Amino acid sequence: MRVHLGSDHAGLELKDHLKTWLGENGYEPVDHGPFVYDALDDYPVFCLRAAEAVATERADGADSLGVVIGGSGNGEQMAANKVAGIRSALVWSEETAVLGREHNDANVISVGGRMHTVEEMTRFVEVFLATPFTGDERHVRRIGQLADYETSRELPPLPESAIGHGPQS
Repeated sequence: MRVHLGSDHAGLELKDHLKTWLGENGYEPVDHGPFVYDALDDYPVFCLRAAEAVATERADGADSLGVVIGGSGNGEQMAANKVAGIRSALVWSEETAVLGREHNDANVISVGGRMHTVEEMTRFVEVFLATPFTGDERHVRRIGQLADYETSRELPPLPESAIGHGPQS
């Protein structure tokens, strides 16, 4: 499986570690940068490229996932989620890595290089890569609603139980 990596300066050390770890564990890492430390770099430059590569390969039927890394992982997740077809989960535990895959079919995860040890984050990535999507109907339906909105910009219909309540009335 190909794994696309992108980060900012705060995630550079972890990205480089993951690139080696992935190769040693049978994955094909693709590094979208950065390649040198620059405290003023802009994470969208690298994270958007990693996410675009995942979206393109998955659209072509390839089995690929992505990992984006920053100080907190928040901005990197936001950048990845701007790419059509990407569902990026912010992961801070093994459980969030599992749930991101099982329930949301996340195809990119974002981790915070300043939030955890290298060992912890490597484990989060390992769990994410090893966990399959359950394919449960409710999860498929919800992901479908997101995908439809992504292309049409039309909100999904309200359930009967919500009609007449709240700001939509």
